Amino acid sequence: MEYRDLYDGNKKPTGEKIKKGDPIPPNKFYITVMVFCENSKGQVLLQKRPLWKGGHWATTGGHPKSGESSLQGMVTEIREEIGLEVAEEELKLFKTEKTEDDFVDLYYLKKDIDISQLTKQIEEVEEIKWFSKQEIDDMIKNGSFFKYHINEYNEFLKFLKGCDAK
Repeated sequence: MEYRDLYDGNKKPTGEKIKKGDPIPPNKFYITVMVFCENSKGQVLLQKRPLWKGGHWATTGGHPKSGESSLQGMVTEIREEIGLEVAEEELKLFKTEKTEDDFVDLYYLKKDIDISQLTKQIEEVEEIKWFSKQEIDDMIKNGSFFKYHINEYNEFLKFLKGCDAK
């Protein structure tokens, strides 16, 4: 059984944990992690969820297991979902968003990856592909991009614009 750590409203660990899938107690939070991986051509790596999970394209992400930090959880999710080993130093936390029951940590990874070398986690990933930002905009318009990741994708684009300005 997988457990998740709980946090207070300031993202401080409470010492409590819950089973994956259990409801979040009032005034407690868990952590969600997502990574936006960009290659040297400016393309973004996305994974297609299986049909039973909606069949939409989304970024890699999930929830750290109990005892893992946000960063450690992100490394684990990348390894588990797409079979890619990344070092913690390669990931840059660029934004944390607080929702009604979680803190969403958004990470950036700049890396050229040969997707033919990746291993898909069958339960989570049907396909892995690189997409241009225009293709992702088209997917958002036609509904094939996971709607719950659109806001985070827009935050990623803002982050990139800030990097360009420097």
